[in-house]
Parts: sequence; structure tokens; C-alpha cells
Amino acid sequence: MRNTNRLRSIFLTFEQWLPRWSLQHRLCCSKPVSVHSNEESRAEKFKTQIATGPRFHDFVKGASINKQQPVITDDLIDTDKHAYLPEDSESGNSRTVCFETYGCQMNVNDTEIAWSILQTKGYQRTSDVAEADVVLLVTCSIREKAEQTIWNRLRQLTAMKKRRLKTRVPMKIGVLGCMAERLKSELLEREKLLDVLAGPDAYRDLPRLLSVAHGGQQASNVLLSLEETYADVMPVHHSPQGYSAFVSIMRGCDNMCSYCIVPFTRGRERSRPVSSILEEVHILSEQGVKEVTLLGQNVNSYRDTSEEQFCSSEPGQLSRGFRTVYRGRPGGLRFADLLDRVSLIDPDMRIRFTSPHPKDFPDEVLQLIKERANICKQIHLPAQSGSSTVLQAMRRGYSREAYLELVDNIKRIIPGVSLSSDFISGFCGETEEDHLQTLSLIREVRYNVGFLFAYSMRKKTHAFHRLQDDVPAEVKQRRLEELICMFREEATKVNSALIGRTQLVLVEGESKRSAQDLCGRNDGNVKVIFPRQEVAGQPTDTHTSPINPGDYVLVKIESANSQSLRGHALSHTSLSDSATRLPDHRHDGQLASVARYGV
Repeated sequence: MRNTNRLRSIFLTFEQWLPRWSLQHRLCCSKPVSVHSNEESRAEKFKTQIATGPRFHDFVKGASINKQQPVITDDLIDTDKHAYLPEDSESGNSRTVCFETYGCQMNVNDTEIAWSILQTKGYQRTSDVAEADVVLLVTCSIREKAEQTIWNRLRQLTAMKKRRLKTRVPMKIGVLGCMAERLKSELLEREKLLDVLAGPDAYRDLPRLLSVAHGGQQASNVLLSLEETYADVMPVHHSPQGYSAFVSIMRGCDNMCSYCIVPFTRGRERSRPVSSILEEVHILSEQGVKEVTLLGQNVNSYRDTSEEQFCSSEPGQLSRGFRTVYRGRPGGLRFADLLDRVSLIDPDMRIRFTSPHPKDFPDEVLQLIKERANICKQIHLPAQSGSSTVLQAMRRGYSREAYLELVDNIKRIIPGVSLSSDFISGFCGETEEDHLQTLSLIREVRYNVGFLFAYSMRKKTHAFHRLQDDVPAEVKQRRLEELICMFREEATKVNSALIGRTQLVLVEGESKRSAQDLCGRNDGNVKVIFPRQEVAGQPTDTHTSPINPGDYVLVKIESANSQSLRGHALSHTSLSDSATRLPDHRHDGQLASVARYGV
């Protein structure tokens, strides 16, 4: 009887789906039946009611009431993507959003992408946190100090949010980017500081996440993608100058250097289709942008296989003496192909690229840089260490000797080229002798800019699982200071040799130190400062005109230090004209400065 009672209980929940006559027939039937046949009858009826009862489409919003089995199509999914949310819930409804961006230029580009997506949904942007309905932090995870900065900022914002609860709609706080990907659980659970969490590949989902957050719930999407490049999203470039822009050409990294968290926070390499890159650069050219920097985590390993005609069986070429931890991939348009096509769009638009890996500099790339007047003769060549032993522990894929051979080849093909680099002090197992080899590499190569860091171990990396962070903090600090001193020493020597020479400068605007001075950057990407004045329209003109941001001017250098050059403007010019009038201007780019990003 227990089974009978259970069947009766289940059956009663489906009474609303039974015809009334069926119920009456069951209840009023006077024909005596045995208990056994009665149970069989009820079981059969139950099976019948299950077959004719509610189906999946009865619980799907907007589904047909047709009792036939519905067909779930892509159209149904696309038009009713989030049926559990009210209609138009993803609309910003003129809510204001404030972005705070931390870390590298990739994060600046992520900010532009995220804002482009939210802008189309009706959000308004503000730079005033106190007036924002939503505050989104675009974060960096490369070092512990960068993450600690975010934790401190989240506490400040949470305090501000609590103060606003009594006066207006509560502020929503979100974390985007690498830190969201690396510390998802901690960010959502620790101290309950967040409303929204979105990884680098989840920015398209921001409108939905914010809608859920405005409903009072935490919302998170940190799924990494093998395909997402945001190729169809036109970033909203928010540069105050407006003359320069960064164009993302790829995302992620496959190199798996032992110290680096990037493959775990930004995923595997995937390249944006060349057609969408060219379209964006065309638009920027029409808007008057004078300098474009092609951007990626490993920009010169670019490989577009989006169209069948680009596919072939030939793998990409590496620099001589370099290797990778992954097998070479065949087919696709390579970085040299992309650089060639981008440089042809506008002869008066400077082209730069960052950040490359030394392994991806075959001669064809170097020859193209040499031949095109509008491709800057400046190459970022991250070394990380001058010791072959440390480079092996870092899994960089080259030795000191192979790196120096590449440097010699670059200088041979592109005379006067400017080289910048990254270095890490105090990596796992680094000895004093290893440190001295790094100092000697800096002295030998003579870089123009250095980005210098003390090593900070990151969870998930190869070093975290296989190596020991055995260099004391005070030793890391001392070695870092010695690297900085070496850079400054060599920079001063290089820059002093440029006094009396003429530089082609793209004007950025007013100098921060004096309203009477203007500043810009030369071909080598180093700051040049000069007095504000009217100059000739061309070197042979007598008519003068003011210098404005976005202008190209010729500046004669009068003094120099390790950080910048000083001089006076001679005349206006264009990029194409200067290439013919000053055939050696490209060789004046070997300038020097030092950039230090937190220890």
C-alpha cells in the first residue's frame, strides 16, 4: 500500500492536467475491481498522464502552448537569452560608471573595450567616483604590490558605499581583468567587498552582470575563452591627447615563463582577424590619430588563420638560437604581414608595437622595420636576466649568447635602432654572479628604456610549484637599485652623444613642469622638452605658426639626461617629408631613460 499511496500523491499533483471526465469516471465507477487490478489501472493511468503532462516548453518564457514536443532553436535562445531577467534589464538607464585602471597598457585597452560595451547599453561615464553608480576597477596581478593596492582601494570604496546607502541608490563595485581571474573566490567571499566580478574574456557579459548586481545579488563570470578577441568591438579611445591610440591585435600568451601569471589570467594566445585590425586603424587615421601602437601579450607571434587562404603547412620562423615550450604552429598571416599592411594605411601615421618576445624576430620583420619610414626604429626586447642559468630557470627559451647574437643582428639590419627591455631582480636561485652578468648585459647592449622589477612569486606559476623564492627581500631591493643606477649611467652617456642633432618629435602637449614648455616623443619613444613658440611651417618657410598637440616638429637637442632630452623647435614637418629631408633622422633614436614600476 505504500507504493499505492506514493502513486496517489504524485498523481494528485497532476490533476490540473487531467480532463474532468476522467476524474469523474475514476471516482464514480461502480464496477467492483480487485485491489491488484485497481493498482495496475492506476499505474497505467499515471503513465498516461506523465506522457501527456507538462513538458519543457511549458516552463520556457514565451514558448508555444502547442502540446507537441517543441523544438529549441538558436533563434529561441538568441531572442530570449536571459529569460530569468526582466525585459530591458541590461539597459544602463543612464547610470554612471567610473573606471579605475591599474597596470599595463593591455588593461587600458580592456577599459576601452568594456566602456564601448556598456556605452551601447545606455550607461554614462564619469571620472568622479563620488558621483558614480558603478565603479569598475581594471586590475593587474603581475606583482603582489599591485594586488595589495586593489585590496586597499576596495576597502575605501566599500566605506564610501556604506555612507551613501542612506542618501541615494547604492554604489555597485566591480573588479575586472587579471586579478578577477586569479583571485575569484577570495574577491567574492573575503570581507564581501564586491558586487561584480568579470575576467578578461567576460566583458561582453558586463551588462547582464550589472543587472544581476542591481537586483541585489553578486554576479561573476571568469570563464576564459579560446576564441575571444573582441574583434567586432570598437574600443572607445579615451586618450586626453587624442593623437595616439593602442590597437589590440591578440590576447593571451603561450610562452609559460616560470615567473609569469599571464597565461593563467588571460588564457592562451589567439589573434584578432587582420581585416578588423585594418578597419580600426583606418578609422583612427580618419580621426586624425598620428601614432598607433599594436598591442598584445606576445605581439610578434601574431597568427591570423581566420580565412582559408591564409592557411599553409609552413610553421612560423623563430629568431636564431631561440626555442619555445610549444610546437610551432603552421599557417596564417604572420606579424610581418600585419605590420606591412598596417604601415601602408597612412604614411604620416607612426607605427609601434608592444610587447614582443625576442624569439619572434625573424629577419623579415627586421627588414620591414628598416624599410618603412613610418615604423618606429625602436624595439622592446625583454631580456629579464643576463645570466644563462637564470634564463633557463625562467624558461625563457634562450641563453645570454643567443640574446646578444639577436641584438647584434638587429643593430646590423637597423642601424641606430633604439632598444628597451624588462629585467627582474632576485629571481629564484639568482646568485651574486648572476646579478653581475645582468649588469654587464645592460652595459653591453645600451638600452634606451628599462622597466625594472623585483621578483614577486605568483601562485599557479611554474616557479611557485617547482622553485623556491630564496632571495631575501633586502637583497632583491639592493640589486634592483643597482640595475637602476646602471641604466641611468649608460643612458646619460648615450643621450649626451645626441646633443647638437635634430630629432623628429610628435607633440603630446604641455609639459607637466612648466606651462611655457611643450613635450613630445621621438622615434625612440623618449620624451623631448622644448619651449612653446611659433615656428616655420616648413624648414624653408618664413611664415610661422603655433605648435599644437599632434603636430610633427623638428627639434634640435641642446641638453640631455637619463630621462629626457631638451632642445628648441626648428619647424613644422610631416613624417614623410622628414624621411626625405633628414635621411638619418631614424638613427637619432638611440636615446635613453629609465622607468621604474614599484618594488
